[in-house]
Amino acid sequence: MAKHVSKKRKIKEENNRFPEHWEVDYTEQLSSAAASYAVTLQLAKAKKPYSDGDLVKKCAIEMARAFGDENMVKNFETVSLSHQTVAQRIEDMSNQVCEKLLYNVKKCRYFSLSLAEITDQTDTSQLLIFIRTVEEDFSVKEELLSLVSLHDTTKGTDIFEALQKSVSEYGGFEKCTCIATDGGRAVIGSEFGLSDLLKKSGVTCPMIHCVIRQESLCGKWVKQAEAVKVVVKVTSLICGGNKSLLNSKFHSFLEEMQSVYGDLPLDSEIHWLSAGKVLIKFFALRKEIPVFLKEQVKTDTTELEERFLSPQFLAELAFLTDTTTHLNELNLKLQSKNNTISDLFGCVNGFRRKLKLFKVGLEKGDLIHFPSCKELEKEMENFEGVNFLEFSSNVDAMVKEFDNRFTELELLKNTLMLFNNPLGSVLENQSSKIQLELCDLQADPFLAGRREIGQDFFKLIPENRFPHLRDLGLKIVSMFGSMYLCESAFSTMKSIKSQYLCSLTDEALTRSLRLALTEESVDIGPLVQKMEGPQFSH
Repeated sequence: MAKHVSKKRKIKEENNRFPEHWEVDYTEQLSSAAASYAVTLQLAKAKKPYSDGDLVKKCAIEMARAFGDENMVKNFETVSLSHQTVAQRIEDMSNQVCEKLLYNVKKCRYFSLSLAEITDQTDTSQLLIFIRTVEEDFSVKEELLSLVSLHDTTKGTDIFEALQKSVSEYGGFEKCTCIATDGGRAVIGSEFGLSDLLKKSGVTCPMIHCVIRQESLCGKWVKQAEAVKVVVKVTSLICGGNKSLLNSKFHSFLEEMQSVYGDLPLDSEIHWLSAGKVLIKFFALRKEIPVFLKEQVKTDTTELEERFLSPQFLAELAFLTDTTTHLNELNLKLQSKNNTISDLFGCVNGFRRKLKLFKVGLEKGDLIHFPSCKELEKEMENFEGVNFLEFSSNVDAMVKEFDNRFTELELLKNTLMLFNNPLGSVLENQSSKIQLELCDLQADPFLAGRREIGQDFFKLIPENRFPHLRDLGLKIVSMFGSMYLCESAFSTMKSIKSQYLCSLTDEALTRSLRLALTEESVDIGPLVQKMEGPQFSH
């Protein structure tokens, strides 16, 4: 109480230094500071520049004047929203979120990490690190742990040092159950990759490569496929560079032809995470494109036009279209929010089975799962040269890529199957530590009659009777099952680090990103109370 009175007296003394019409009482100063924090938080959530604070203030004042409320005008005028103030408010709120995160990590049972190294629009490599914590009651929280700017090199040693430093600030790797990555070269390098360096430092949790990059899974064949080169070349010819007039003509041409699609993608380079959609559109326009090239493009396109008459080229285009579409569907499943490692295991194993089915179908000439190939086969049934059997080797290559990329999941297979169906698990396949508990669990009349599965089932297991099984459930739930957060955070970071904010320091970028992404509530009251003397605008 004495401290509060002292603070109030100090602020009053400070106010005495200003002209009389600037004096506001302590309560109004607190309200002014709270309003400043509240507006700043909304700016951060909306990924707006710091300078927008002044604009918001002007708008608020004008609205108050429009309603004829001069008292509210004076109140709004006291709210400090300058560029510098907004930056300070963001720092304060970001620090509070960090304190809450530290508390959550300390009290959680287990956590896992998800990280991705991405280059932003200023050609700076950014290492995004997210943490997923699980508490004793199976409640889960996912937050940005750290954003590290890698200004020099992005080798495995650089990522290792950045990760180790970030995690050490929150207590180290002792509770870590797995680390999910994008499986890049710096991560899986044989000697100096992140995976090897972590093992050497004593971190034994598994590394899960849970985002599938199409170009990696399809192998070199996709990158070097003639069909892909033609797609990129035609798209660049019609839409790339300063060809807006030609692109407009193409759009009008397709409308005249009553085409299903009204345009080609504007990007001259195919982004492989959306390659399926791009190729579907290109395949659908395979008849219109050569006609347009011949009639509207001034340069010689004879060679490109002839490619659209080649059965081999069209067959490759059709196969690529169907294959990348299937891979895109898998990517969407893997990047779903709130995935568990068990969900990831199911998605990957399901796709492995599909690949085997695809290969058998191609060998038998059954194209039921290749709609573009089937359409082309009907269209060209009287022509020789359309043979889809040759693409079975490419399916084989994808199978091998999956086997090499997801070896960690195979090591967790028994554990994940137990997590998904403990009542039906084979006792002999489980570790001796949980076999006796599993016997009791499968014989328990209450638990045996439950229909819940996975996480919901393990919540029902009493720890006093099944401590090891419940611990296993907590470990599985703590594991990241997708790179969803890293992928969405990259989009958010691009918005924050726009042309208006490209001069942000690394620290300021991290704070802004943290506030934009956090699911933690920001408690403005304590922040205002902490201030030596709440600032107000003069």
